[in-house]
Amino acid sequence: MKLIQASEDLLKEHYIDLKDRPFFAGLVKYMQSGPVVAMVWEGLNVVKTGRVMLGETNPVDSKPGTIRGDFCIQVDRNIIHGSNFVESAEKEIGLWIQPEELVDYKSCAKNWIYGKKKKKKELDL
Repeated sequence: MKLIQASEDLLKEHYIDLKDRPFFAGLVKYMQSGPVVAMVWEGLNVVKTGRVMLGETNPVDSKPGTIRGDFCIQVDRNIIHGSNFVESAEKEIGLWIQPEELVDYKSCAKNWIYGKKKKKKELDL
């Protein structure tokens, strides 16, 4: 996780798939209006789970308890972005966070959350 004031070039690259949409210039300008927090999440089905936590792209369609449902009121002033596929997440992570900025560690809670993988010998019992 890091706080960053995104450059126009970074934002244009991040949202390149929207470059032909009429709201593109406004989106880039809005995203440059203040710092953003770039984060990398990991875990089982993290992209799908993350999208559920964020809520629908249009905040009006978002459920209460989601980030967009609780903190957004209009789609062009959304407060959070989440990758929609693992492949797009990998690309976006590469834009926002350098490999040396990533911290690789094993959480002490990992086995409690995911359980221990059983050895083949244990599975045969």
